[in-house]
Amino acid sequence: MKFIEFFSIAIKSLLANKLRSALTMLGMIIGVGAVIVLMSLGTGLQNMIT
Repeated sequence: MKFIEFFSIAIKSLLANKLRSALTMLGMIIGVGAVIVLMSLGTGLQNMIT
């Protein structure tokens, strides 16, 4: 299969399962945000201690 076919299948799947896609994206955004917050807190606390 070619890239265009894979892309077409992916888009159709995203449009067919809108709620699942939205919840997955929300989970990824929350996860990335949590990692960024924890890394920032760690760096900030480390700088405050030293």
